[in-house]
Amino acid sequence: MTSPILLITGASSGIGRATAELAAEQGYHVALAARSADKLEALAQELTERHGTKAIAVSCDVQDWGSQQAMVKQVLDEFGRLDAVFANAGRGLDGKGFAGSDPDEWREVVLTNVLGPALTLRASLEALKSSRGHVLITGSVAGRRTLPGSFYGATKSAVQSMAYNLREEVRGSGIRVTLVEPGLVDTPFFDSPRENALKAEDIARAVVFALNQPASVEVHDMCVLPTPPIDD
Repeated sequence: MTSPILLITGASSGIGRATAELAAEQGYHVALAARSADKLEALAQELTERHGTKAIAVSCDVQDWGSQQAMVKQVLDEFGRLDAVFANAGRGLDGKGFAGSDPDEWREVVLTNVLGPALTLRASLEALKSSRGHVLITGSVAGRRTLPGSFYGATKSAVQSMAYNLREEVRGSGIRVTLVEPGLVDTPFFDSPRENALKAEDIARAVVFALNQPASVEVHDMCVLPTPPIDD
């Protein structure tokens, strides 16, 4: 069987990087996208050498439509098709609450967390219809729960809606849509380690689980949370 082609945005660290590593281990060819392809070159070479599959680095600013189009074109030029897209790029906020955060930062978060995955879907859908492929989107449990003043959570609520609405749009096309909603994950989002947090590898396993289901199975939502700590 020919190795499937997986495109991952936000692949330079955290969940994206962990997913690339696990997918390559399981035989996927991977396209690693982030703003600076230079940071991804070493990872692409490492994955290719270690697992015998092919990995490429792709420079992409997810806020820019032309950059997203060029990303998908590069993948198609390199591999000839696209089987799955993991729209994973995202960012958080430094400030807290609507009263304590910077409106200019809100703009960047919306452009990355909401416009970014929307553009990724728009750029890749034609190729995914041809392959009857798979769309996976990183949401967050913050988009499912009410958190005091969470502008980040509001953007992830939009991502949840995006996934649900996309699923209805592509119904009958053969495309599968999976929304991945992690709880607290210890990633470079944070300056210091988080207690009782998931690891990026935990989410990667969930993503690859959904990818590896047969074409007749669509995993709709995956809300992945850390097990509560044991009471002493």
